[in-house]
Amino acid sequence: MRKAISIVSLAGLALVVAALVLHAQQDKSKRPSPPAQATMDLGGGKSITVDYSSPRLKGRQVGGEVAAFGQVWRTGANEATTFVNTADVIVGGATVPAGNYTLFTIPNKDKWVLIVSKKTGEWGTDYPGPSNDLARVDMKVSTLPSPVENFTISFASGAMNLDWGTTRASVSVAKK
Repeated sequence: MRKAISIVSLAGLALVVAALVLHAQQDKSKRPSPPAQATMDLGGGKSITVDYSSPRLKGRQVGGEVAAFGQVWRTGANEATTFVNTADVIVGGATVPAGNYTLFTIPNKDKWVLIVSKKTGEWGTDYPGPSNDLARVDMKVSTLPSPVENFTISFASGAMNLDWGTTRASVSVAKK
């Protein structure tokens, strides 16, 4: 009898744990800043993958209430934005060896700076400091024809684009 109770108890516990894990995974997609991903195929089975959370403007201004000008920004929301490249790449003229990195930016009206940090695993708000920078490269800023509500990172025509509001910050990206 005790053996049967133990088996039923363990089965019940396993169901509760499975339900909690499923619930946590579903909650991530329902966040106000849901997870998003951008990928670039480098050919030969090599790629770049950027995982980030996509905040919404909700009436705020880029350079003001969000992504404040002149300050290091986590380049998204929630967990830190990751940059994983399976081949050596050139980002804005800087060599980025194959590996895992964290992206930060310093927004400004006329120019953004992309920071590729060697430190990984931190929550998005904590910039680990310049001693952990692999590279800092200038990003070109342009005005989008219509506002973008959801912060978006994408790859197109050999560039990584960060679009939000009426701002596009872009930097060239190519396989080394």
